[in-house]
Amino acid sequence: MTRTLAAIFLALTPTLALTESAMPDTPILTTITTMTDAFAAGDIDRIMSTYAPGATVLAEPGQPVTGDAELRAMFAAFIASGINFTYGAHEVVIAGDTALHLMQWTAPGPDGEMSALSVAVLRRQPDDTWKMVIDHPFGDSVMHTPAH
Repeated sequence: MTRTLAAIFLALTPTLALTESAMPDTPILTTITTMTDAFAAGDIDRIMSTYAPGATVLAEPGQPVTGDAELRAMFAAFIASGINFTYGAHEVVIAGDTALHLMQWTAPGPDGEMSALSVAVLRRQPDDTWKMVIDHPFGDSVMHTPAH
C-alpha cells in the first residue's frame, strides 16, 4: 500500500532530477557554489546571503542551529578551525518552488579523512533566486546509527 501511495504521489508531483553531468548551471548550483566559495574565503556575510531568514543548519547531527547570530557564530567557529573541504558531485531534485540538493564532501579530521552527504533543502525566492532553508552537512548520519 505504501509503495502504491508513493508511486501516485510521485506521478502527481512535477519533479526534475538532475545529476552534475546532466545539470546546466542552475540558480540552485549558483547558491551552493556561492556558499562553498564564501566558506573557503571566510566571508560570513556572503555565506549568510545563501540562507533564507529562519533557516536551520545542523552543525552536528542532532544539533540544529537557527537564527542569524547563532548561524554566524557557528560559521565563524567552523572557519576558525581551518577545515578545508573538498566537494563531490551534485544531485538536484526540483519540485515546484522547492529543491533538494545532495553533495558529498570530504575533509581532514582528527582521526583521518571525514566524509559525509550534505543534504540541503532550498526554496525559490520571489526574485527567482534559491536560498537554503535546511542545511544538513551530515545528512547520511542516520545511516551510521544503529536501528532500534
